[in-house]
Amino acid sequence: MDINLAALHTQVLAWAFALAVLFGAVSQHTHFCTMGAVSDVVNMGSWTRMRQWGLAMAVAILGFALLGWAGQIDPGKTFYASKRVLWLSALVGGSLFGFGMVLASGCGSKTLVRIGSGNLKSLVVFVVMGLSALATMKGVTAVLRSVSTDRVFFEFSVAANLSNALSSLGVPASWAYVVAAFLVASALLVWVFKDRDFARPSNLLAGLGIGALVVALWWVTGHLGHVLEHPVTLEETFVATHSGQMESFTFSGPLGLSLDWLMFYSDTSKLLTVGVVTVPGVVLGAWLVAMASRTFRWEGFGSTEDLANHLVGAVLMGIGGVTAMGCTVGQGLSGVSTLAVGSFVVVAAIVAGAVAAFKYQLWRLDAA
Repeated sequence: MDINLAALHTQVLAWAFALAVLFGAVSQHTHFCTMGAVSDVVNMGSWTRMRQWGLAMAVAILGFALLGWAGQIDPGKTFYASKRVLWLSALVGGSLFGFGMVLASGCGSKTLVRIGSGNLKSLVVFVVMGLSALATMKGVTAVLRSVSTDRVFFEFSVAANLSNALSSLGVPASWAYVVAAFLVASALLVWVFKDRDFARPSNLLAGLGIGALVVALWWVTGHLGHVLEHPVTLEETFVATHSGQMESFTFSGPLGLSLDWLMFYSDTSKLLTVGVVTVPGVVLGAWLVAMASRTFRWEGFGSTEDLANHLVGAVLMGIGGVTAMGCTVGQGLSGVSTLAVGSFVVVAAIVAGAVAAFKYQLWRLDAA
């Protein structure tokens, strides 16, 4: 069968951009934010936004499993499906990212959303985080990462995810993924709806909407963009992805890759990828909602200390996000949806890092 790879590449990018616009719009409208969720718990004892995140996780987990069960995607064709658990990278990177996102007033996705609503501080965070991420992928911190945390890992005979753990207990492999996904998602849903006040339109839109968009992008890259045999290399190909495997939303590496694409635009080897086009897509979606709701406001730094905190936070997020191989969305939703053990470790480390940062800020206030 003849395949027009150029047309398919454009089609995949167009769908990814459209889904990113929706991601930004939903996030802006519902105030979906992982850092905000942790902040609400630590500072106010409110679990509402954390439950939004839990609902998004449950939807993403179930959706990914159902896509695999229906034969729409191959769950084993993501870079999360690794036999290695880089547990030290997950802990160190996740902690750095969590601490950094508090100093920088939001994670990678929230940074893009805040840019769309007029926050110039987040524009600075975006540039610094992107450069730090790029350096940790290809530069000086990449060398440090490769000779330190990346050398410490557990290795298994099969992909390190919860479904394979279930298979080892005797559950048939053909059902293990769906059963594991159902069990984890069910536990999340019970916890989410334990609070009867949670079932409000805004909360449901945040959880269901963001989770569904993660699943949709899995389908776009894993099914629509899947080419079983590349006409030139004769190898299996996932069109327009940076990793060469199917991908969903993540915002650590793509921030750096988007700067790389802009700086080397004339280099014909620099092709647009799914991750790169999701960056402006999220900004546009947030901007459209901010303008429609008349909440667009220009905002800048209030002090030198404010600038310093955001710069440090951006650096920590760039380094930490790449070291942990994902952010609150890349690991916390996309990675968790695959039931990868490493993703759960990263999520725990991000939350721990964020809590530590809030405690640090409270200490600074008390000491002032």
